[in-house]
Amino acid sequence: MGHVFVAGSINMDVVATADRHPQIGETVVGREMLYSPGGKGANQAVAAAKLGAATTLIACLGDDAFGRDLRAFLSAQGVDLTFVKTAAGAQTGTAVITVAHADNTIVVIPGANALVSAADIGTANLAKGDAAVSQFEIAPAAIHAFFLRARAAGATTILNPAPAIAFDRGLLELADILILNETELGFLTRSELRGADDPARFVEAARSLQDGGNGRDRITCVTLGRRGAIALAGGESLVIPGRVVEAVDTTGAGDCFIGAVAAQLADGKPIRDALNYANIAASICVQRMGAATSMPTTAEMNAATSAATRIPHRTGETAVGSPT
Repeated sequence: MGHVFVAGSINMDVVATADRHPQIGETVVGREMLYSPGGKGANQAVAAAKLGAATTLIACLGDDAFGRDLRAFLSAQGVDLTFVKTAAGAQTGTAVITVAHADNTIVVIPGANALVSAADIGTANLAKGDAAVSQFEIAPAAIHAFFLRARAAGATTILNPAPAIAFDRGLLELADILILNETELGFLTRSELRGADDPARFVEAARSLQDGGNGRDRITCVTLGRRGAIALAGGESLVIPGRVVEAVDTTGAGDCFIGAVAAQLADGKPIRDALNYANIAASICVQRMGAATSMPTTAEMNAATSAATRIPHRTGETAVGSPT
């Protein structure tokens, strides 16, 4: 079995729940305030580790109370923290999140995450069969160095271009697998896309991102929330149907999907199986509050996969599956 390496962010999520999101300039009375481990890198690493993959996180924490609490939490989840450094005088990354009717808005303050550098990648011992995962909550130079090292070792690189920002397309060429939602897909392809659009629109947009250079096609997966996911892989379109669940909080569900894909690929599973598995994992994640704390265990996945029923998407359906 391969190893999952994640280079990314660690945040403390400060979550306010309310009956609805405030309008600009408006004050809304909330229900409760929660502090929960998060950050896309940490979330993806915890998801992979809880699903049985040997998982190493490459990241940076501040030397503050949040940093100490987050290090203890990640260690308890079975994540290898050998390459998680503590930066003196730095503030641990923080995300301020509002949740209303299972939907969320997020403001991220990078803090120590901005200090993850190309030098931090240098000693990570990647190998053929490993999965190397990253996102855009650390410096692009660090991601570039990470993917170069992974490619040289024969590992599979998985890029989650979130949050959606302008970046050097040379980095995209280093990604074997691209996993993104419709907002990020629209940003990268300069397209006007909505979650309710016909699947053919997402396929058309995703196809423009498939060229991985040197005559190879990268796998591109678009997560569509309650509608499931669509992927282009090996010259065919894969439709991953949604699952009917009662969503409570979608925070971290996209990271759950990505961590589950990485864990499955590191275990030698084919991409179709990995995507279906990840879709089920994300549907479990959205049924509880929190980001890293909501990631499912192998036991939960075994129960869910044995009971899972494939649900074909139809117009007007309310299935909830992979995250946005």
